[in-house]
Amino acid sequence: MTQTQAPVSRLPHVEHGAQFTDTLVSATWTPATGWGPATRGPLTTFAMHPGMIGLHYGQVVFEGLKAHRQVDGSMAVFRPRDNALRFQRSARRLAMPEVPEEMFLQAVDAVVAADGHHIGDDPNVSLYLRPLLFASEANLMLRPANEYTFMMMAFVAGGFFGSAVEPVRVWVSRDTARAFPGGTGDVKCAANYAGAFLSQREAQMQGCHQVVWLDAVEGRWVEELGGMNLFFVRGSGADAEVLTPELTGTLLPGVTRDTLLTLATRLGYRSGTTRLSVSQWRQECADGTITEVFACGTAAVVTPVGAVRDGGTEWTVGDGAPGPVTMRLREALLDLHHGKAPDPDGWMYPVSTGGLHG
Repeated sequence: MTQTQAPVSRLPHVEHGAQFTDTLVSATWTPATGWGPATRGPLTTFAMHPGMIGLHYGQVVFEGLKAHRQVDGSMAVFRPRDNALRFQRSARRLAMPEVPEEMFLQAVDAVVAADGHHIGDDPNVSLYLRPLLFASEANLMLRPANEYTFMMMAFVAGGFFGSAVEPVRVWVSRDTARAFPGGTGDVKCAANYAGAFLSQREAQMQGCHQVVWLDAVEGRWVEELGGMNLFFVRGSGADAEVLTPELTGTLLPGVTRDTLLTLATRLGYRSGTTRLSVSQWRQECADGTITEVFACGTAAVVTPVGAVRDGGTEWTVGDGAPGPVTMRLREALLDLHHGKAPDPDGWMYPVSTGGLHG
C-alpha cells in the first residue's frame, strides 16, 4: 500500500482501548547517560521488578493523542507538539526527566508509520497514541527514581461512548473531589485517574455515563467531566456564546479544549472562560439561558450532554438532544482532523515514513 492509498475500514466494534496495534517505541534514562536512543520493536509484554518505584510511589505520567486518515490517504497527527509540551510539564511536576520534543515526535512518526495501515477511511476510526513515562528503577527508598522508561504504543479507537453521537447523562459528585489546589490536577499523572474510578462507578449506578467534578474548596464550581473538559453554550444562533470553566490549576488544560475555543471564534461565536456553579447551571438550563452543554477530549472528541443528575434532582439541557452549536463545532473539528478544512495554525502533523529502526 502506498502512502496515498487508504484501506477500507471494516473493523468490528471493540471496547475503547482494547485493540492494540503492533508497535512499541521505548527509551531509557539514567543520571549518568541521560536519554538513550529510542528504538522501535514489536508490542509485547516485558518483565519488571516488583520493587519498581513507579508501581509503589506513582511516578507515572502519560499522554493521549490521535492520528487520522486524511482525504488524500495519508496519515497525520493532531497537535503532537502540544502533547509533547504537556508531557514535559507533567514530568516536571513529578520530578521526572523530560522527554525531548524531538524524541517524542520521532516516536509518533515510528508508531504511525508502522501501524497506520490499521486505519481505513472511516472518519469515526482513528489511531490513538499512548505515550507513557514511568520510574523503572527497582528501589523502595522514598525518593525520585534513578531510572525512567519512556514508551509509546497505540490502539485502534472508535467512539469513546459508542459509534453514535448521542447525548450523555452526567452525575454530580458531591462526596469526592478529583483535584486540590497545589496538587496534580493540571497534569496527566496516573494517580489522578485511579482516584476517580470509585465516583465513576457510583455515577454508573445512578444511571449516568460520567461524573461531574466540582472544586475541592467550596464544592460548588463546575470543573471537569470524568477525564474530559466541559463546555456550556449560552444563547443560540449567531448570538451563541461558547464557554468553558477557567483554568484554576486543578483541571487539565486540554488540547481539544484549546482547539474548540479557537474554532468557536472562527465560526463567529463569542468564546471564553467562566466560573459556573451547579446551582447556576441548573437555573440557567431552566430559564433557557444555557441551551447546550458538551464534553470534549481526545477520546470523546465532542460529545453532547443531555441531562444532569445532582442527588435527587435532575434536569435536562435544552431539549435533551444534540444542539446545533455542539454539532457544528464537532463537524469543524472532524474536518480539521481529516484534512477537509484549512489548517492555518499548522495543527495537523504529517507523519514521516522514516521513523525509528528496531
